[in-house]
Amino acid sequence: MNGNATFRHSNSALLSITSVQAPVVLSSAEFDERLAPSLKRLRLSRKLLERVAGVVERRWWDAGTSFDDAAGVAGGKALAEAGIEPGQVGLLINTSVTRRNLEPSVAAKVHHGLGLPSSAMNFDVANACLGFVNGMTLAANMIDAGQIKYALIVAGEDSQPTQETTIRRLNDLASTREDYLREFATLTLGSGAAAAVIGPADEHPGAHRILGGVSRAGTEHHGLCVGGPAGMFTDTKGLLDNGLKLVVNAWDEAHAAGWNWRSMDRYVTHQVSNSYTNAIIKAVGLVRERVPITFPKWGNVGPASLPMTLSQEAATLRPGDRVLCMGVGSGLNTAMMEITW
Repeated sequence: MNGNATFRHSNSALLSITSVQAPVVLSSAEFDERLAPSLKRLRLSRKLLERVAGVVERRWWDAGTSFDDAAGVAGGKALAEAGIEPGQVGLLINTSVTRRNLEPSVAAKVHHGLGLPSSAMNFDVANACLGFVNGMTLAANMIDAGQIKYALIVAGEDSQPTQETTIRRLNDLASTREDYLREFATLTLGSGAAAAVIGPADEHPGAHRILGGVSRAGTEHHGLCVGGPAGMFTDTKGLLDNGLKLVVNAWDEAHAAGWNWRSMDRYVTHQVSNSYTNAIIKAVGLVRERVPITFPKWGNVGPASLPMTLSQEAATLRPGDRVLCMGVGSGLNTAMMEITW
């Protein structure tokens, strides 16, 4: 087979999943107002963010709140809900895209803030919007191997600095329609945080079993979406077309290996926009009513997006429900993970 093999976990379970919503709501109408001079000059209509992307609003943090502090808050909530003490944690993985500096890792500050023991490994896993699912997979593998007992996965995102820089640049008299379209996706981003605790299934019979999944890479497309503190520049059509091919290939590979994801109780996808969601639903035949949508109110919260959506859905899931987590990240990479509730 081409790509990466499918994988299965033997003794890993999701003990808790939590989220923290940033409190400051920024509507797309407000973004249109801030961009009014540019939209008028470039003859672009307002409400593109709502009509095309489906993003009605996104959130920013209060002044003085940092993304890594929010990740720590989410982590503390996850530990409390799981009934796990900080001293029991053997691994902390931060999966945030947002970062203030190249070193040390964001995980180091979160580790210290939560009072985790010196014995707890800690590091960052950065893989665009797939980071959180990748972190869960790494943690589950280490638990299956007996190397650790409990893992904490966190993500905290802050879209405000990049969006403010992008708005200033697009309002420059030198900006063009092409600039606006290349940076349109930046305006759909949002801020938020999420965390999960993973532990041994045999010691937590009521927890949610992490069964396994598939991961597939299409790194020939690594230049389609490139982001940094100064902005995110995207070939929207190229990203959608090639991302869908990757998803379909991974889906087919997983089913050839014995998985059956055609009738899941819930499909929790990475939240991007109307077009991406509709395209994935159509490409692999998902049941639309079983795909929860959160991007209209949160925007695209990067790797925190999927776990935030799963956290929201947790209250409505029943024991035995089958959940498939699905995402595509810049790179391109895709991953799917099945969890039994």
